Amino acid sequence: MRGLTLAHEARALHLRPACGLAERVLLPGDPHRALAVAQDLLHSPKMFNHSRGLWGYTGTARDGEPLTIQSTGMGGPSAAIVCEELIALGARRLVRIGTCGALVDGIELGELLVAEAVVPADGASVALGADTLVSPDRELTERLVAAGARPVTVATSDLFYDDRDGGAGGWIERGAVAVEMEAAAVLQVAARHGAAAACVVGVTDVPGEGRSRRATREQIERIGLRVGAAGYAALAEPGRAITARRGLPATTP
Repeated sequence: MRGLTLAHEARALHLRPACGLAERVLLPGDPHRALAVAQDLLHSPKMFNHSRGLWGYTGTARDGEPLTIQSTGMGGPSAAIVCEELIALGARRLVRIGTCGALVDGIELGELLVAEAVVPADGASVALGADTLVSPDRELTERLVAAGARPVTVATSDLFYDDRDGGAGGWIERGAVAVEMEAAAVLQVAARHGAAAACVVGVTDVPGEGRSRRATREQIERIGLRVGAAGYAALAEPGRAITARRGLPATTP
């Protein structure tokens, strides 16, 4: 059995499309955030996928063009599968819209961060060929910055509950100021297939004395809508983007 390669053609094995897929896609991890963002951004959204609890929706965005919002689940392996199948189905521009934890002081709860580089500290992106830093699509990243997100380096980890010594310190040494769980896999899958991808995240945890300080559930819901609005602004047709239906200050969760 030595030398066996498990090669699979990417196709919709885990996603079960129930309506059309747009070529531009927002990628929250949380299925409930997918629903909330779809209700906020789309006119008459239809369920694109409900298989495996990975809710996805397609509808008409405010610029009059189709937009899909598809949840990826938690972690790089799930996100990689979803992105592979979306790209196989025709997605060409993808923006991860998620949450993150700050690794350093000086970052506020509710602040929006755009990943200008990602430290691949997860197994999925490394297995896909990621090495030192993973880079997003430049144009999408610039548009996320224009939408109000601060450009930073983030780390992608496999673990949410991580009590290993030195892990965060190593990420900080490599320039990361925040950590999340899917960006590296999303960007690496997109790069392998020539699709454009970027990542914007809202800060839900910041360092505190003895333990991190976490946003409330209501604050996280509001942050989720704001990262969705920023992600849409990056994908919207020029001159027709409306970045927020609910006017919320950029650093207030």
